[in-house]
Parts: sequence; C-alpha cells; structure tokens
Amino acid sequence: MTSPKPNTVHDGGRYFEGPRWHAGRLWFVDCMARTLLSLAPSGECEQHAKFDDDTPCGLGVLPDGSIIVLTMSRKRLLAYSEGKLSLYADLSGIATGTIDDMIVDGLGRAYVGDLGFDLPPPPDRGAVGRLLLVMPDGAARVVADGLRFPNGIAVSADNNRLVVAEMDGDGLAEYDIAADGGLNFRRRFGTMKSPDGICLDQKQAVWVASFDEDAFIRLDREGRELQRIEIPGRRALACVLGGPERRTLFCLSAATSYEELRQRKSSSRIDVVEVEVAGAGNP
Repeated sequence: MTSPKPNTVHDGGRYFEGPRWHAGRLWFVDCMARTLLSLAPSGECEQHAKFDDDTPCGLGVLPDGSIIVLTMSRKRLLAYSEGKLSLYADLSGIATGTIDDMIVDGLGRAYVGDLGFDLPPPPDRGAVGRLLLVMPDGAARVVADGLRFPNGIAVSADNNRLVVAEMDGDGLAEYDIAADGGLNFRRRFGTMKSPDGICLDQKQAVWVASFDEDAFIRLDREGRELQRIEIPGRRALACVLGGPERRTLFCLSAATSYEELRQRKSSSRIDVVEVEVAGAGNP
C-alpha cells in the first residue's frame, strides 16, 4: 500500500481536536488555546469563540446548524449559534469522570464519551468508560459502559450504527442504535495503537487517527487495514472527510509526547489528502 503524502493547509496551533465539516468549512477546536475555530477552503482561519473556564474538545452539529461544543472538566455541552455560546446540556450530574469526545447524529441525538475517571488518567483505570446519550429534549442517560477510554465516536448515515474508539483498548467497538437512541453492543474489531478520532466513509470503512502509530489508518468493517497515511514524528489526533464531495480527508496532528502534554507543550497542524471513497454519516 502506498502512503499518500499529506499537504499542510493550516499550521501554528497548539492541540487541534473535534474536526467537523459543516456549511463549507472545517470546524474544530484548539484544546490548549481553548478556542472554537473554522477553516475555509481558501485557508483562512476564523476564531468564533473562546472558552475561559474549561477545555473544549468534541464537536457536533445539530439539524438546525448550531454547533455543539463539549467542555471536559465542567462536563457541559455548549451551543454556538449566531456568535454566542449558551448552555445546551449539563452532564455533571451523570458523568462519572472527564468527558472527552462526542458526536451528534442525523436526528439531533448527542453521544458523549465519559472516561469514568478524571484526567490525568490513573494507572489502574480499567474498563470504566461509558457513553452518554443526550436527546433533543435534553434528557440524558447512560447507553453503554465497560469501555477502555472511549475516544472518537462516529454514526452511520442511516443512524443505525455507532463506532467508538477505545484508546486504552487499542481497537474499535461497534454498536447497533435502537429506535430510542439506545445502544446494543455488537462487537469489537480492528487493532491499532491508541486510537483517537475517527470518521466513516460510504463503504462502511473507518478512518482512525492512531496516536501512537503516527498515522491515519483506514479499516474495513472486518478490521482489515486498507490504507495508511503516515505522519512521521507527529501524533495523529483526529480526522474527518469533508470538502465539496467529502473526499478530502482532513488530518489533525500534533508534535508532542505524553510527557510534553503534561507540560502543555504541543504544536498542531492540519493536513489534507484526497481519497477515493467519500465520507458518510457523522462526522
């Protein structure tokens, strides 16, 4: 397999996460700078919001176009619309640990990863992670548990399949989505080191940002590796398929290490690669 060479389209950030293609722009956050940003196809980057009291991470897009931003320590989802932030959901009463990544499906249901412990992660953390569901009416409940550091989450275009990366489990977990938004565990598949952000394509394959392999990896539904995009010396953080035909893979990475992260040292950028199979579902 030939590894395509990524093309850098934006550089100079600290720690980019949560990429979502929406309304002709790439939306994402800089966790360390605590900002919500978007990138135009021309390369122009715009800052939309600043989070003074917490660290933003996962993003989602509601059917009405509002951006939902997760903030990790205060365990909140904030809605960004028309230049303003407002509280969308307070999960501090249900989350047992730091909340991390999230996705909003095509029906406006938000799936949120609850680590089950507070960061930095304890050495004996185990399989204590959960997925929380926030319905459009604000009702929240636990829909999955027993996960090893739930990270990136993706939902299929028909809103019937959910995949979540288990960063400590070195693989992916797949669920069937019930009519009421509940999750029924199907299986675990794929093997890679420290999977972070993920996205789906039209052939039901999963693109995975492998933090400890310095690569973005495409797996088929059986977990077989189909393609690999290497970024030597950089940590793969998250990815999404966007652009006019959703065939542009946006690859978010950082030059950092676990020790440097503890010291808040990191330099982040966004690269792109054109792929054959277009994106599907959310993100």
